[in-house]
Amino acid sequence: MSIVVTGATGHLGRHVVEQLLEKVPADRITAVVRDAAKASGFAARGVKIATADYNTPETFDGLFAAGDKVLLISGNEFDKGRPAQHQVVIDAAKAAGVALLAYTSAPGSLTAALADDHRATEQALTSSGVPYTLLRNGWYHENYTENLAPVLEHDAVVAAAGEGRVSSAARADYAAAAVAVLTGEGHENKTYELGGDEAWSFAEYAAELSRQTGREIVYNSVPTEVLTGILTGAGLPAPLAAILAGVDASIEKGELVVSSGDLSRLAGRPTTPLAEAITAALKG
Repeated sequence: MSIVVTGATGHLGRHVVEQLLEKVPADRITAVVRDAAKASGFAARGVKIATADYNTPETFDGLFAAGDKVLLISGNEFDKGRPAQHQVVIDAAKAAGVALLAYTSAPGSLTAALADDHRATEQALTSSGVPYTLLRNGWYHENYTENLAPVLEHDAVVAAAGEGRVSSAARADYAAAAVAVLTGEGHENKTYELGGDEAWSFAEYAAELSRQTGREIVYNSVPTEVLTGILTGAGLPAPLAAILAGVDASIEKGELVVSSGDLSRLAGRPTTPLAEAITAALKG
């Protein structure tokens, strides 16, 4: 029996595999990737590598075995019909008789268009008969801290979120929750609402950036359509820009505040403070 991680060389997947290696023997872990070369480091440490692509269903034939625990990390190809991509994995998991299929979803409170693919996938999974865990991941610190260049260039945080707050956490925190589910017991047919211990506002984010850089960084709250224009002007495809701006509109409504405590409970420790993520990003 393996613990199988799809998207294993992605931002979240790498954290999951690294943390699994601390808990289980490498030969019990299977990393599913599109490009085996990107997983060479894991292979060298004894992790099994399987090459498969959500867009090519036959590549999942025989990939799972009865009793496997599988983590389906949601795809990031917004333009390729993610529910259909995820269905490929659900079908393969059902055919194999896996013990558990965990899925990285979005908070149940999120009504933005970004959540539509997740809700469709959840519906497919919960009606499949496969034992499931819904890991409803909130926002990542890295969504902001990995994009500091324009903020530092203009000394401004620009968002369409008003005074809304975000319960974000580090990718490593969400990975720890996934690892707890994959290596633990009693998580079948459970839904976890995952978010950081402390919610923050964009004004507070700008203030923390100011404190750590010694510069005056302000928060510019703009209308949704203005943010969409800024994002498309920066080179993002219009549909993706609209999705991201829509998330800000949801933040303004309080939809990315997650107060369940599930994330720190599953991880077995407090979540990473935003200030710590900012420090790491500024050093990097």
